Amino acid sequence: MSEYAGKQFVGIDLHRRRSVIVRTTESGEVLESVRILNDVESLERVIARGGEDPEVVLEATYGWYWAVDALQAAGANVHLAHPLGVKAFEYRRVKNDFRDATDLADLLRLGRLPEAWIAPPATRELRELVRHRAKLVALRSHCKAEVHAVLAKCGIQVLMSDLFGIDGTALLDRLQLPAPYAARIASLRRLLEDLEFEIDLFTNLVQGQVRTDPGYVALQQIPGIGPVLGAVFLAEVGDVSRFATAPQLACWAGLTPKHHESDTHVHRGRITKQGSRLVRWAAVESVQLVGPRTRVGALRDRVAARRGRNIGKVAAARLQMEYVYYALRDGHVRALQHPSRESA
Repeated sequence: MSEYAGKQFVGIDLHRRRSVIVRTTESGEVLESVRILNDVESLERVIARGGEDPEVVLEATYGWYWAVDALQAAGANVHLAHPLGVKAFEYRRVKNDFRDATDLADLLRLGRLPEAWIAPPATRELRELVRHRAKLVALRSHCKAEVHAVLAKCGIQVLMSDLFGIDGTALLDRLQLPAPYAARIASLRRLLEDLEFEIDLFTNLVQGQVRTDPGYVALQQIPGIGPVLGAVFLAEVGDVSRFATAPQLACWAGLTPKHHESDTHVHRGRITKQGSRLVRWAAVESVQLVGPRTRVGALRDRVAARRGRNIGKVAAARLQMEYVYYALRDGHVRALQHPSRESA
């Protein structure tokens, strides 16, 4: 234990193999600066010298899960620094790991730390399943695009809308291509079969975890949101009570425009695209096929007529995120129970 009896603030500059830990007093005096190898025992030994309930901060960087779990198990009050909020570190004349850890501790000590949410283990586990499924679907799309590219090189016209449906599969089966191209097509088709199996497997794993969740059930009552997109919103948003209002959730998802103001000059730019990329994709994807007689569809078409299709989809996605907020918070969306003015 440390001889210092007051509250301690600990900054950790976490890296993949080694990390730097700096312990400070409430007044900012450095008690200890140490570099450790990344393992639970070494981390616990240093934190044990931090006294009772030390305030510990580390950046939300690569592989932070294990460190947060170990720190919480050791009795520390853990804070996660948002990477965008500490970007000022990059502009210092002298930048090193010890300075970074000290600055993290100072930001926490002074109450100026931009914090990120620490998702509980259950939410992180669900995210792993949902994100891996999304990666598998992206790989499948890439393999399908590669098949189309090989056929284009060989001058093969694809007249059907789905090359991987019944008619398209028959076309691929009867193709006579030079050996290198035929081998590549065969390899891609084998990969697609394996990816289909893995996608189905992880779809079932996700469904097994979320099927009875009230928020998940409510999400699927929103037009445009089905089982897959509902699981994305549930996993990525997590505890929706951390957002006081629905617009805050849309802001967190990166669907609100940038705002720069100085004196009398105000500039609002493109959307920030901060937050979860998967949530933004799900929100935009969910509004593209909804009917024009729904609130979301009417807003999409009205804005698209004035400012273009892409801006219309983003505006509709912001409204969709409000419905997602209420579905997760209340277990239902009252706004969907009344006809929209546009459809009246």
